[in-house]
Amino acid sequence: MPELWMPGAIRADVGDHAPCDTQYPPKAIGHITWDKNATAAKPIDLVPFANLQSYFTGGGVGMAPHILWNPFSGGFAQFYPADSRSKSVVDLAGGTRTNRAGKVVIQVEALFFPYCRVDGKVYATLADTPCKGWQQLQDWVTSWGVPQAWPMGHPTDFSPHRNEHVWETEGGWYGHSQVPENTHVDPGSWPAFMAVPKPPQKPVDEPFPGSGFFTTGRRSPIIAAMHARLVAVGCNHYASPANANVWGSGDERSYAAWQRKLGYTGTDANGIPGPNSWSKLHVPNV
Repeated sequence: MPELWMPGAIRADVGDHAPCDTQYPPKAIGHITWDKNATAAKPIDLVPFANLQSYFTGGGVGMAPHILWNPFSGGFAQFYPADSRSKSVVDLAGGTRTNRAGKVVIQVEALFFPYCRVDGKVYATLADTPCKGWQQLQDWVTSWGVPQAWPMGHPTDFSPHRNEHVWETEGGWYGHSQVPENTHVDPGSWPAFMAVPKPPQKPVDEPFPGSGFFTTGRRSPIIAAMHARLVAVGCNHYASPANANVWGSGDERSYAAWQRKLGYTGTDANGIPGPNSWSKLHVPNV
């Protein structure tokens, strides 16, 4: 099961947990805190992360999201577990329960306002920021089954685009500007989804284990795989198929035959594998 609390986030549980309406598809909602009104002509220093964390656990608890994200430092605070509703969007009586309409409805407030100033640099949009921690946040939200998609379009400006049918029927990411019953027009932008790193691919062939690996009595599935390859390439000088995973005189005779087949002579065909002859034998990775 995915983690209820995002790994690495400050856990600032405000209580008052409540279930979501799980008949709807899973969603995430992107917000910006927009706690100051700055302009290109008059930028304002970014409000400290601790101030917003205190706000959402104090006077602003009635508007707390799941996650407060600092895109400049990669820091996070979490106020509700993933499977609870949070309270960052307006929820009118009688309509879609906007804070609950999904298997999860994970709400993320990015610490940002247009033309905030950080270390002397001014940022017009959230996407302009370093977006530190976005991969970590994206991966956690995705682990809850939220598709990496924007059903109503990736936010690129501060204008509303709302469709209650899409909201109720399609999972994915939504901007606050796309949530029914709401009037806010944030977040204005959001970072693009990042590719999930692929796990390292196991080599097709077994890497050469070193000449010192091949000593009398050595037991290993690598030796068994080599044995099978030597037989397959017509270099079978084994007295018996028994103990195919144990290095012995039959392996040495058979490997010497393989070396001679490659054109090696004299001490270069002594039956002890070397890196070049091994690579050409294509022993399967075990």
